[in-house]
Amino acid sequence: MSTWPPMTTGTNRPSRCPGSLLGVPPTPDPAPARLVVLVSGTGTNLQALIDACADPAYGARIVAVGADRDGIEALDRAERAGIPTFVRKVGQFTSRGHWDMAMADTVAAFEPDLVVSAGFMKLAGQHFLRKFPGRYVNTHPALLPSFPGMHGAADALAYGVKVTGATLFVVDEGVDTGPIVAQAVVPVEDDDDAASLHERIKVAERQMLVETVGRMAREGFTIEGRSVRFGPGLP
Repeated sequence: MSTWPPMTTGTNRPSRCPGSLLGVPPTPDPAPARLVVLVSGTGTNLQALIDACADPAYGARIVAVGADRDGIEALDRAERAGIPTFVRKVGQFTSRGHWDMAMADTVAAFEPDLVVSAGFMKLAGQHFLRKFPGRYVNTHPALLPSFPGMHGAADALAYGVKVTGATLFVVDEGVDTGPIVAQAVVPVEDDDDAASLHERIKVAERQMLVETVGRMAREGFTIEGRSVRFGPGLP
């Protein structure tokens, strides 16, 4: 079972909700959860998180934005917001494993409570996943476990489903196989093509991501098997 917030943080900074795992109400003004957001493109999901974090009531703040490439709009968005950024390109390292270790170590230096993939186009390796067990989340443009992989919207359309949507899940070693945190349903219209359907999914995905990451930050969450529940765990 994985629970966040943990009993102890393992660092010198205070826990977000002291005593919450013991059934004691959280402090009135807990420290915001620390987010590291990983990106590869234009950063529309990142921008939505930046905007949400501007409200202290959201319960989280972005402490760093990381990417696997430079020259992208997502990094510009972070820099305009005054958020530290870093880039770790796979080609800078002798192997994919070495890149994975470097990415994990760089993210860990920011002491995140939660790592969020917001359009990050690289698969995390074993070292990264061991570094952040149960604390790395990603979105997928379909209602998992249906239509995993790179073409979720197009695959759903080709299959003829009447509804599809978006999924937020905890990343594990499989491809889109981790425990499901939240889902948003999007109807398939008769005149949809893959592009139009995907655009509507992205709108629902963005709203789901912002709302759910906020709940994870404010309420905590527990993962037991494939079940993800909001709220502090009990010892």
